[in-house]
Amino acid sequence: MSKQSQPHFAAQPLLAALLLSVSSGAVLAAQDLVNQPGAQLTQPRPGLPAILTPASGQIKPGHFHTNLKIVDPGHAIPAGVAAQVGPPKPGTLRETPASLACIYGLAAQTNGCNPNSVTALPSGGSRAIAVVDAFNYPTAEADLNVFIGQFGLAAANFQVVYANPAAAPYKTCPAARSGTAPTNSTNGWDVESALDVQMAHSIAPSAKIYLVEAMSSSFTDMFNAEAVATACVQAAGGGQVSNSWGAPEIASESSYDSNFTGAGVLYLASAGDNAGVEYPAASPNVLSVGGTTISRDQATGAYQSQVAWNDWAYGWGTGGGPSVYEALPSYQQPLSTLIGAYRGTPDLAAVADPLNGVWIYNSWSQTGWLSVGGTSAAAPFVAGVVNRAGFFYAASFNGVNNIYTLGLNGKLEGTYATDINNGVCGPAGAAGGLGNGYNPQYIEYTYKTPWDWCTGWGVPRGGHNTGAF
Repeated sequence: MSKQSQPHFAAQPLLAALLLSVSSGAVLAAQDLVNQPGAQLTQPRPGLPAILTPASGQIKPGHFHTNLKIVDPGHAIPAGVAAQVGPPKPGTLRETPASLACIYGLAAQTNGCNPNSVTALPSGGSRAIAVVDAFNYPTAEADLNVFIGQFGLAAANFQVVYANPAAAPYKTCPAARSGTAPTNSTNGWDVESALDVQMAHSIAPSAKIYLVEAMSSSFTDMFNAEAVATACVQAAGGGQVSNSWGAPEIASESSYDSNFTGAGVLYLASAGDNAGVEYPAASPNVLSVGGTTISRDQATGAYQSQVAWNDWAYGWGTGGGPSVYEALPSYQQPLSTLIGAYRGTPDLAAVADPLNGVWIYNSWSQTGWLSVGGTSAAAPFVAGVVNRAGFFYAASFNGVNNIYTLGLNGKLEGTYATDINNGVCGPAGAAGGLGNGYNPQYIEYTYKTPWDWCTGWGVPRGGHNTGAF
């Protein structure tokens, strides 16, 4: 099946729809994400949704990119369209906090986990989750509150932090937002921030949520923000730092691994939206999170299963595979026959396919409700699950090591995780696979392990009445 990519300058009908959806006095025709240089709109054939990879998702040397896909970006739904608590556009099968809680066992399972009818929400969470993103998202708190009201979630303990090297003292967590804000987002980082914040809060609503804004997407600024996020989580007694961004691997990447060693903090990163491995997901100090597709009965909306995310028609899917530069960590040594001499990714996985995307609200560059996907959704989701479960570690390496210890001892699957051994991922003709890419079922059968290159140990499995992960 051929892929037709429509670059930003060929998207005028969608752009017109987007501009018509912007209410008077809104921020923004000038910040239209479809028309940003580097944005790419992809629609392989009529009948499939047009999906936007914003400019922030494009590779730029020395910078990190988002792992974000926006579905039908010209059809954002203004707030207040749906009066009931539930999806802003009833009748669609886009995921809500309640439907995800149902699927992953974080709340009572009813109504087949249909997002149009299931209402039980996750509860719990403690200490803190920080999400690190680039540029300023001016409407972050207001948009989070719209999201909370739409889905009936608990109020948030939320704080925006500017990671500005000019501020003093730097690399500490301020008691309130202060200093000079980064430049406002115009290329999709605000949508990324909305997704990260809203996903983390919806899964661990009692945790404090920090949005730490880097001055830019450069390596230097993002690692500065990582240090600030670390300080914020440590000030709350520990927790998680979620990073829904990455970059192609580089030979010097191991020199950056020390950015993910803060005491009491588990670092997570999305594995990427294309075949192969990204950094920082490749770091041995980081929990790498891949992506899945959720399968539903299209007539009843009932949840059926999950498979490794791979949208062949669009040309993207979950990242995963062996690192080129990071040596095999000790916790993967028992899997060396499969993995080889270098770090294998991902470690876990969760919802990512934009074709069954998650609802978020953004009034800054999109002026309404959006359905989004990518492994950018998976990382903050898993951060929320780990937080809600009460899993706090002395160091991030210890946390990833614990997951492998449980998995290798047969205590992870069926208790804390569900194996996903269907689907395919990775590059065409990859070693250890059948046909195009990595085949989890073949890998797991051949090597007698529930770990594979597409979803790692699988997806989180909750016990909704306990703290189980």
